[in-house]
Amino acid sequence: MTGKQKILLTGASGYVGNQLLAQLEDLGHEINCLTRNPQNLTSVGHNTTVYQGDVTIRSSMWHAFQGVDTAYFLIHMLHEKEDFELKEIEAAENFASLARGAGVKRIIYLGALGKDTDDLSPHLQSRHDVGHALRESGITTIELRASIVLGKGSLSFEMIRDLTERLPFMVTLRWVSTPAQPIGIRDLLTYLIQSLELPVHHHETIEIGASNCMSYGELMREYAKQRGLKRFMIPVPVLSPNLSSHWLSFITHIDPLIGRKLIEGIRNPTVVENKRALQLFNFQPESISEAMAEALAAHPISEKNEGLEHVYAT
Repeated sequence: MTGKQKILLTGASGYVGNQLLAQLEDLGHEINCLTRNPQNLTSVGHNTTVYQGDVTIRSSMWHAFQGVDTAYFLIHMLHEKEDFELKEIEAAENFASLARGAGVKRIIYLGALGKDTDDLSPHLQSRHDVGHALRESGITTIELRASIVLGKGSLSFEMIRDLTERLPFMVTLRWVSTPAQPIGIRDLLTYLIQSLELPVHHHETIEIGASNCMSYGELMREYAKQRGLKRFMIPVPVLSPNLSSHWLSFITHIDPLIGRKLIEGIRNPTVVENKRALQLFNFQPESISEAMAEALAAHPISEKNEGLEHVYAT
């Protein structure tokens, strides 16, 4: 597929989806946005049509698929209190079924890194299961697997920001040493846009990330370095992401329900092991330091001292 397309975008009111919508509009594509809450999309272009629908209810969204060439699946159910994994699979199966019936030619899905052979957290396992459900449609499916996203408004970046800004002294639990390969929001959007015309006619699971890796502790140290902050970390040999999730709501602005599910996944390494993305896409991703600098430049920090003069276990 080349040139202008008719695109279905889900998750347009979310962090990544909102920025992707703006870029797709700038490229001149015709866009159908499917959302449960149209009022959250306050500014859309003249080529964008907003449809109200719920991916867990097939009858509410069939009209948004009509005439669509490519459909983006940028949905998660982390806000659900119970059985979010089952609801995510149900949403993916509904989406795939309607896409197949409407003649959609390509699905682009933003999933999560993590080795299938690992004992993945419920969140990461669900991300992989959703990818499988979408591929079962028989439609060409591009699954981009990413770690945390570095950018203003990203939940993961905001968690790193809040922890580092507010805690001068940290007793760090073992999960802080887990390796990750974050990706800057600018690079992530480039991957999502280029996937529209990627020359593939079958399923592709593509691991994407920055040009280097860091542990979560190193990410906080990098943040502190770029902000000119002195931060002290005392490691202890305890894993306990559950303990971390209990106090997360007291230190960060992240919703406790979502934060718990995210932090449970930190026990799993999320690094790029397959370098195929470097062959398929015509750009080189930036480093973590560069992505962090861009995120900070877009996220001015108040001059007020946000540090809490206490020692907290992370």
